[in-house]
Amino acid sequence: MNAAPADQIRLLDVQALDLRLSQLAHRRNSLPEHAEIETLTKDLAQLRDLLVAAQTEESDTAREQIKAEQDVDQVRQRAVRDQQRLDSGAVSSPKDLENLQREIVSLAKRQADLEDVVLEVMERRESIQERIAELTERVSSVQAKADDATARRDAAFEQIDSEVATVTKEREVASATIPADLLKLYEKLRVQSGGVGAARLYQRRCEGCQLELNITEVNEVRAAAPDTVVRCENCRRILVRTSESGL
Repeated sequence: MNAAPADQIRLLDVQALDLRLSQLAHRRNSLPEHAEIETLTKDLAQLRDLLVAAQTEESDTAREQIKAEQDVDQVRQRAVRDQQRLDSGAVSSPKDLENLQREIVSLAKRQADLEDVVLEVMERRESIQERIAELTERVSSVQAKADDATARRDAAFEQIDSEVATVTKEREVASATIPADLLKLYEKLRVQSGGVGAARLYQRRCEGCQLELNITEVNEVRAAAPDTVVRCENCRRILVRTSESGL
């Protein structure tokens, strides 16, 4: 393949722009905010799960407390009715009086036991509510950190994407000056060679594979016509000759 030396040199400009686009893509994908957001998102999900579990436990405990308080109230009401019967003198049978008094004593013991249950449930519920408050605060704190990291990532995205748009436009302009067949070969080699399809020959060294040409290869390149598209024998990239090639 033949191409004017000026076209081959302009190919290096396209290559430089493509490398810049690759660097920007790598930078975009490797922003430290990505890992930070991922970690915070996982932490947030775990905290929210714990918060939901605590809220569910608190709801269950609230129902348990209501049930325990209702049991206390029922026993208290029964004891009040029995005491009223005892005080009214309506029960005259000694045996019935004895049974009634025994029941009042039993209800008092039952009420005391149930009130202990209510107290225990209330203390447990208070502990759960404190945990809910703590988890809620932690969720808010982690969410704020995630929001901050997301804002920083989006700001970086905006800056990078703006530069990508500028470089892409420059690349379109530069590539439009390259002969179609040369550009096609370059694109093919760029895909095959890790993003570098054309490299400068500098001081007899290919800047694509960083290997120095041997004397035979140097002589072959030196003998090639200026418009001949030379390829590196080692990496097969387009080898662009300049005044600094050392030929």
